[in-house]
Amino acid sequence: MFFQEAAETVVQASPLQIWGAAGFGFIIGWLVYYINRYRTGDVQFSDLATVIGIIGGGAILALFPAKTDLFGGYGLGLFAGFLSYFLVLNLQVARSKKFFVEWFLDGRSKKLADDEMSRNESAELGGGGTAMGADHTNSGGRE
Repeated sequence: MFFQEAAETVVQASPLQIWGAAGFGFIIGWLVYYINRYRTGDVQFSDLATVIGIIGGGAILALFPAKTDLFGGYGLGLFAGFLSYFLVLNLQVARSKKFFVEWFLDGRSKKLADDEMSRNESAELGGGGTAMGADHTNSGGRE
């Protein structure tokens, strides 16, 4: 009987809480896209389990109980963050003179000019390679 009463409890969320949950979801969605974009290995089943854990894991359900406005706000924020990363990336590729749509498919880009070098070449010369450090190579960029 106690469990039945607890299950019927409705959590009322303020607009601030809902926007906070959406903002948190936005950040998580942005990071999930970023992490998957810069992966160096093949996609594995454990990656799917990780994403499912991020979306509906125990910690998330503790913060934002299921079937509440807070969980709804988190879900919308997660969607918006994931989608906005893709849209920002599209805008950057569209504005660039060095990349085109095929870059999304297989990493193709226009040939480097004589005075340009790839991240791998830059790292070999001590330039650091990428913002992720000198050890992070083959990340789908213009090598």
